[in-house]
Amino acid sequence: MSNFTNKKAIVFGGTSGIGLEIAKLLMQSGAEVITVSRRGPLGDGNIGMQNEIADVQDREALQVLFERHTGFHYLVNAATGGSRAIGPFLEMDLDGFQDSFAKLWGYLNTVRIGAAHMSQAGAIVLLSGYPARKAKHGSIAIGTVGNAVEGFVKLVASEIKPLRINAVCPGLIDTPMFTQQGAARQNFLADGTQENLIPRAGQPEEVASAAMFLLENRFITGTIVDVDGGAICS
Repeated sequence: MSNFTNKKAIVFGGTSGIGLEIAKLLMQSGAEVITVSRRGPLGDGNIGMQNEIADVQDREALQVLFERHTGFHYLVNAATGGSRAIGPFLEMDLDGFQDSFAKLWGYLNTVRIGAAHMSQAGAIVLLSGYPARKAKHGSIAIGTVGNAVEGFVKLVASEIKPLRINAVCPGLIDTPMFTQQGAARQNFLADGTQENLIPRAGQPEEVASAAMFLLENRFITGTIVDVDGGAICS
């Protein structure tokens, strides 16, 4: 297991799904972990962590948060940003398409404001999503946002050095984001992954382990790591 002893990490979206799994791995590796979400912990998964409430769209709140933890080493943003527009582009409500970019603005806010308060030996990890490079019918809004996230990571890496920034690109992952239950959930995940090279939904911990790799490997920046079950190349 990686050793993050005496390191401080801030994980946005760290109270559920992929973000929670990243926060758990960081804590198990010795890091002091601060999770940030709009509503606070949803269960007992964040025991042992410091939990703060803030909206990634609230720049003043982010400024206060980062100032309070100045000198922290790792920044992870796994927040989804809110609603996502789904459906054919030519039939889509454009306000809904625009609202999908809340995820991107939240990422930009945390990197722009947080970078000034990080250790210069630190690292940032964001999350995109496989529709960024292989959008299925109806996922063009999600794909466009993911494409922007990946482009931002590659472009900004040279500006913020020696800080490192990378992204993980998950495939369809079995997280609380999907509200279906029972057989309906199983069918949804199976249908969405049946053509993948690994024909199953991923687990949050499989994405989290990739994020940990990017945080600890100091020879990687401006890179996207796919954890998608072969969805993009299928």
